[in-house]
Amino acid sequence: MPIKNRGDNMLPNDPMILLSYVNTKLRDYYSTLDLLCDDLNVNREELEQKLSAVDYRYDSKLNRFI
Repeated sequence: MPIKNRGDNMLPNDPMILLSYVNTKLRDYYSTLDLLCDDLNVNREELEQKLSAVDYRYDSKLNRFI
């Protein structure tokens, strides 16, 4: 299921593309996952669940999914 933000813009549905998209945003624009989710109006739990399905977890010290 696609992850939608409150503006009805969808994030990439493919988990690997989503991973790349989110990690790039975290690297270039956001110092934490919470800031990214707040700014994009994305449910953090849904995002983490989608990426955990392909064995990626958020590392707050590295500020990226690994």
